[in-house]
Amino acid sequence: MNNLRVIKKDIEYFIGEFIDDCTLFLALNPDRNSDAIAAIIDESVDLYNSLKDKVNHPEEPKKAHYRAVRNDLFAGLDQLCEKLSAAINTQE
Repeated sequence: MNNLRVIKKDIEYFIGEFIDDCTLFLALNPDRNSDAIAAIIDESVDLYNSLKDKVNHPEEPKKAHYRAVRNDLFAGLDQLCEKLSAAINTQE
């Protein structure tokens, strides 16, 4: 079960750090339109909820399920980072 605990901590840490990065950008750039970044934060919260639900309701075989959850975490974060980068670069 050590692996389960690590996955749960990773979900909280990585998504929490991403949300912190988004809010830091908004705090440092108050003159920028924040609607796109707020939508990205909402998507990250949805990703968090989805992954926590998957972790708390594992399918058999558990090892493969947890590996898939970890892959979903990093794939989802990659997509969110790309969206954040695009939103930052398109705003004036």
